[in-house]
Amino acid sequence: MNWDQIAGNWKQVTGHAKEQWGKLTDDDFDVVAGRRDQLAGKIQERYGVAKDEAERQVAEWERKATDAWFPKK
Repeated sequence: MNWDQIAGNWKQVTGHAKEQWGKLTDDDFDVVAGRRDQLAGKIQERYGVAKDEAERQVAEWERKATDAWFPKK
């Protein structure tokens, strides 16, 4: 998967993001609105991790994304 697919289907994939980062609130996900850098920033803020660690987590999560995450067209 690529980030464009994730961003374009943000409302559908937030459930998967919530499973990964339970400390993030619904408001956090609304602010992120599919923007990768915003997601990494919220992870840094809520989990107290360095920027590179937050980016690593986002990249790993992105690699886990499968077609099953997205609505069928």
